[in-house]
Amino acid sequence: MLYPLGYAIYLSLYNYDLGSGAFAFIGLDNYAALLGEERFWASLHRTVLIVLAAVGLEFCLGLLVAYGLYRLTFAVRTLNLLLFLPNIVTPVVAALFIRWIFVSRWGLLSGALIGLGIFPPDFLGNPAWARAVVVLADAWQFTPFMILVLYAGLNTVDQSQIEAAQIDGAGVWTLLFRIMLPAIRPLIVFVLAIRMMDAFRFFDTIYVLTSGGPGTATETITIYTYALAFRLLQVGKASALGVLTLLFVAVLTGLMIRIVYRRERGAF
Repeated sequence: MLYPLGYAIYLSLYNYDLGSGAFAFIGLDNYAALLGEERFWASLHRTVLIVLAAVGLEFCLGLLVAYGLYRLTFAVRTLNLLLFLPNIVTPVVAALFIRWIFVSRWGLLSGALIGLGIFPPDFLGNPAWARAVVVLADAWQFTPFMILVLYAGLNTVDQSQIEAAQIDGAGVWTLLFRIMLPAIRPLIVFVLAIRMMDAFRFFDTIYVLTSGGPGTATETITIYTYALAFRLLQVGKASALGVLTLLFVAVLTGLMIRIVYRRERGAF
């Protein structure tokens, strides 16, 4: 685990270009060049928006479904198994399936809408729609993970607290937001941190669906890293971008954990 990371840091300090064959030590010049690029900041901005939208949607849907399963009195295990199936599908296969649904004109959704006399938008060719499809694709595949973890967490809440709240007249949503969610706050932070880190690595689904397009509408940090390394052959610069991404995600995750645990201690 440490060797690839160390090697990436090592390469990020060099002007390593496979196209020209250049390999020269340049220190932090790759980092300075990236931080001065508009494309870097634009891709980072898009990545943050896509990650927040996808993880936020997954958490909201996952919480609602998990709470529904918690209150269900029959077939819970069967439904849990069925709901988890999208999570075990290979991301590339899932992306191909979703692309077949949303592709313009002859896709399943477009064909159905045309059959109803509705002219559909170009889901993968329009920037706004392309970003929405990318978010929905990620949510379809990884909401089951949220459901599984949150459902397990809800089942660990002390029943005596729930019964006491019910005696005091607490309703269904009061139980969820005032009793159960505060009790599983560390688990919520854990699952959000895991999904956020995973979403920042979002590559295969976007590559199959849009390849970062149309234009650069869905070009995330990982897609930009791929373009630098395997299209422009600037391996040193791509390594520097990978290190910057790692640092950004580590800082963001650390802040999330720090804020929540400060709240746990009553300091914030």
